[in-house]
Parts: sequence; structure tokens; C-alpha cells
Amino acid sequence: MSTSLKSWGLGLAGLLGLFLLWWLLLAAFSSGEGLVALFTPQATLASLVELLQRPELFEHVLVSLKRIFIGLGLALLVGVPLGLLVGSWRNLEWATTPAFQFLRMISPLSWMPIAVMVMGVGDQPIYFLLAFAAVWPILLNTAAGVRQLDGRWLQLARSLSATRWETLRRVIVPGVLGHVLTGVRLAIGILWIVLVPCEMLGVSAGLGYYILDTRDRLAYSELMAMVLLIGVLGFLLDAAARALYARWSHGASR
Repeated sequence: MSTSLKSWGLGLAGLLGLFLLWWLLLAAFSSGEGLVALFTPQATLASLVELLQRPELFEHVLVSLKRIFIGLGLALLVGVPLGLLVGSWRNLEWATTPAFQFLRMISPLSWMPIAVMVMGVGDQPIYFLLAFAAVWPILLNTAAGVRQLDGRWLQLARSLSATRWETLRRVIVPGVLGHVLTGVRLAIGILWIVLVPCEMLGVSAGLGYYILDTRDRLAYSELMAMVLLIGVLGFLLDAAARALYARWSHGASR
């Protein structure tokens, strides 16, 4: 049996074990009737199949994905240049590291009231909160990549009289791309966690909004279906990030 096939088989077994644990826990703490019955795997999967037939669900998914990509794009625009600067200049690193670590430890969700007061209700505060959450893994991984560059590459660039722009474009950026992709994967995980509570605040579309809607309608099996769908979408986003990194690694090793 190939390693790839074995890993897929074990991964599937782990997911099935998770569903079995879900079923056993509900069976142990309920009689199978009443409110708890709406949270069972059977009821959840049945509601998920029904939800997937509703066009409005895909509109909410697209709205959430749009917010994710815009937030990630803003984080890249800020995090990569800052990471290159911090990684290149030791004095700048010493000057900024305490401030960055302080800001990184503040939960993005704690900024929600301030963001709404300053930017109003709508997508703008969500973009800010997502970008704030995602910028730190990208910035720190980019800076770490610059610091780990092989000094002989930079020495070779200098010996060939390369300009700073040429050194940046042909040596530094390709050399740190793997670290940037690692930061992107970490950022996606953080974004997906922060997105849902952000969408519960003053917006009329998105997965977080839809979860509140199912709660208000007392459609608890649909609520669990949405939780399951959010997990699946997050898993697929992470898988895409891992595939992108694996493709880069394969190309870099050739």
C-alpha cells in the first residue's frame, strides 16, 4: 500500500471516528427525543442536504469567501513588505518586535466595538478585523524567512553588482516565498475562526449571519448543518493552502 493511499485511509478513519464520537456522546446524554435529537448526525446531515438545495446558501458562502480573500489580500499587502523590512534590518526588528508581539496578543474580536464605531456597520469593519487577525503570521513568517536566507546568495548578488531591487526580486522574494505561504496557511486558519463572529454583527449576509438566522428560527438541525459546512469549507481552504505550498516545494526542489 502506498504512503499516500495509507494516509488517505487513516484520515478517513479519523473523520468517521469523530462522527461516531459525536453520535455516542449524544446517545449517552439524551433519550433520543426532544431538542437534543435535532443535534444528532442524522438530523444534521439531512438538514445539510436540504440546505445545499437552497440557492441563498451559496450566496452566503460566496459573501464569506469574498471577505476572507479581501482580508487575506490586505494582510499580504501589509505583512509581506513589513516582514521584508523587519527581517532585513536588525535595528528595525529590535525596535518593532515588542510592539508587534503586544498587538498580536490582542484578540481581533476585542476591536469589534471600536471598528464599528469608527467605520460603521457593514463590510469595512469586517475587512479590518480580518486583516488585523491575518497580518501577524504573514509578517512574522516573512521576517523569519529573510533571516534564514543563505548569506552566500546575497554575497553572490553583491558580487554581480545587483541593485537592491534586483536582489529583492531575484533573491530575497523567491527565498522567502515558502515562509510566506506558511504564513498564509496559518492566516487562513485564523481568518476562518474570526470570520463567523464578525459576521454576527450588523450584516445581512454570510455564514455567521446565517447561523444567527437559524438560531432565531429555532432551526437547530440547520444550525448544526451550518457548523458542519463551516468545518468542511475551512478544511478545503486549508487543503488548498497545503497544496499550493506542496507545489511550491516540489518546484523549488527541482
